[in-house]
Amino acid sequence: MLSPDIAPLALAALPVVAVLGFFTGRRAAARAPARSPARSPAILPPSATDDEAAIEAHSLRTLNRALQDSQERYRQMVESVSSVIFRLDGSGRLVFLNSAWKRLSGFDVAHSLGRPLIDFLHPDDRDTARERFAAIMRGDARACTCQLRLRTREGEMRWAELAGRVIDDETGDEPSLTGIIDDISARKVAELTLRNLNQELESRVRARTAELEASNRELEAFSYSVSHDLRAPLRAIDGFAHILEDDLADRLDDTSRDHLVRIRKACERMANLIDALIRLATLARQPLNRETFDLSELALPIIDELRAEEPARLAEVEITRGLVVSADKVLMHTVLENLLRNAWKFTARESVARIALGATHEGNRVIFHVEDNGVGLDMAHVGQLFRPFQRLHKSTDFPGTGIGLATVQRVLERHGGSIWVDSRPGGGARFRFTLGH
Repeated sequence: MLSPDIAPLALAALPVVAVLGFFTGRRAAARAPARSPARSPAILPPSATDDEAAIEAHSLRTLNRALQDSQERYRQMVESVSSVIFRLDGSGRLVFLNSAWKRLSGFDVAHSLGRPLIDFLHPDDRDTARERFAAIMRGDARACTCQLRLRTREGEMRWAELAGRVIDDETGDEPSLTGIIDDISARKVAELTLRNLNQELESRVRARTAELEASNRELEAFSYSVSHDLRAPLRAIDGFAHILEDDLADRLDDTSRDHLVRIRKACERMANLIDALIRLATLARQPLNRETFDLSELALPIIDELRAEEPARLAEVEITRGLVVSADKVLMHTVLENLLRNAWKFTARESVARIALGATHEGNRVIFHVEDNGVGLDMAHVGQLFRPFQRLHKSTDFPGTGIGLATVQRVLERHGGSIWVDSRPGGGARFRFTLGH
């Protein structure tokens, strides 16, 4: 039984319980402590009544201190949170805010309590917020998450993400909305920047695509011009040289006859160069038709053709079987023909030429190689190797168009692959390439 002197202390502790009930999502009942049935004062002596009252007073003080300590710990925790913690009553007015509100909005907490939250929103967002809140109060939803713009005390606009849920009141009062508000302005700026970058990138891609289409049209016109405008005079030169060679055969001395031979050979080289140039120019427009096939089976006829051209050559050719790839078969024939012909050409001075086609695995990549024991090359000039018309050896020593390796690189890049070389003068060369995925 609480004595009449202790009852006011118990009533004074009830607001503390009520406040703690709000923080924890429970509401303490604001009821006066129930009194036990009256007992006859005659049963207990006065000294016993005084002792009981003292014990009750001590217990109540202990309880009050514990409640105050708990309230302070929870208050410190709430105030240390970087997010705004809020509570709205049934009419949308702010009834609780932690100190993070002032850091976000610039408004004092005390002056903000009692005001509708929508007063602090961007005018364009108020109708949306009002509709969402009304739907929650009607019971259409128990929780909500939305992004809104807050207007700060300085007039700035900050993007905020609000996440809240309905808290029912155990006393039967109208429900409230409790939740957090986070400042997402930096994230919004990053998203806007990324969106602008994507739009700029798309614009650049469209512009680049238009440039490529225009370039392809120019290449088509160039190919037509090369095929017709350049070939016609070349055929005329070769034809008239052939007529002179036949008609004046009995009157030409050795020097004149040699000059005509040189003219006709030059015409042939020029025709081959034009053909190679056209093939290089049209690679970008040629469709890529991937199929699965054995690269080694594609290489064997090329080697047979090379042996037939120079049957006296001694050459040891090693081709690894089972080099299955998924690529354009026609274009890969061009790659192998150029690489194997290069190896055949640059081993011409060797007593026994050694040429190999194989592959190695490095991680998830398959790296193919064509290697030889020929004259090799100086790696200091390797940057020129895959450029059109760039040669690292004299054409008198090793004839060619100077476009073969540029064509190889173009084909491999179209497959998503690449090519590189390891070599040294007099130590042969090892061309390595990949085909992408």
